[in-house]
Amino acid sequence: MKILLAGDWHSRVHEEPMAEALRALGHSVDEFRWNEYFVATRGLARLSRKAQNKYLVGPRIDALNRDLVRITNADLLFIYRGTHIKRETLELIRAKNPAIVIAGYNNDDPFSQAYRGMWRHFLAAVPAYDVVFAYRHSNLEELARAGARRTALLRSWFVPERIKPLQLTDDDRKTYGSDVSFIGHYENDGRAECIEAVAKSGAKVRVFGPGRDYKQFGWRDPAIHPVWNGDYNKALCGAKIALAFLSKLNRDTYTRRSFEIPASGTMMLSEYTDDLATLFKEGEEAEFFRSPEELVDKVRYYLSDDDARRRVAEGGLRRVYADGHDVQSRMREMIETIREIRP
Repeated sequence: MKILLAGDWHSRVHEEPMAEALRALGHSVDEFRWNEYFVATRGLARLSRKAQNKYLVGPRIDALNRDLVRITNADLLFIYRGTHIKRETLELIRAKNPAIVIAGYNNDDPFSQAYRGMWRHFLAAVPAYDVVFAYRHSNLEELARAGARRTALLRSWFVPERIKPLQLTDDDRKTYGSDVSFIGHYENDGRAECIEAVAKSGAKVRVFGPGRDYKQFGWRDPAIHPVWNGDYNKALCGAKIALAFLSKLNRDTYTRRSFEIPASGTMMLSEYTDDLATLFKEGEEAEFFRSPEELVDKVRYYLSDDDARRRVAEGGLRRVYADGHDVQSRMREMIETIREIRP
């Protein structure tokens, strides 16, 4: 299949692993990167392009939409998080190539009350897609009400080449070693209080994320910093237990780290949701907590019992592979849905 994968492409987490997995499955993948339309190094041009990228209006938005119409020549146009793509653009592409399948995917929650304005192009264009893939169950019905012709669940994934069990060096252990770690951003949703409770219990805690976020609630450890790529994998593997919190702004019932933590060979201790309980057996493939008190109790127990912690970690690692939570399996699932539309 000939695929054009359009998206921002500003990080290596989203579009890039999709493209690599689709190519590994034998598909031809071209790339459309709209972040390049907003690059400027200085002065008014930089300010202007930054504003257009934020507010989704202006000549650069118009230019990227015109160019997408001009260059699209594929069996499948897959638009990742189509904040910048207008409905009329998709309609022009379909008029130019009636046989094309146009698919969209959004890892954020466009119906969350926490977001305003940034989803207006995406939501207006929903009826122009052949299928809109949803990250979470709650968005399926909401997309249908917004006029989607077809919806399908497409969960996030882990990338086996980037997330895997590692034996860390002594130097790496000094940087990343911990009893308990959390990797991610700050939200005012109780995660700060949970992290504090674990630290006060006596466990060695490391937090990896934007330091300015955590300073908002008084966590002033100067070691807090984001980790990417290989350092991210090391930070997961350096922990005996890795915590997973779920974004309330996105109304998440699972997250990408729900698969990445087990794939690293580290035991996951996550906020409980009914959705996660369908993915992992509690106490065998992951552990869950429902309150700060339960979190602290389970941290104490698993830090005191290496064998129990190892069994849960090994069970989680087996589960993410057995159930196909890797990126190639996800892309195979996505292509199967596309072929139901255009055999």
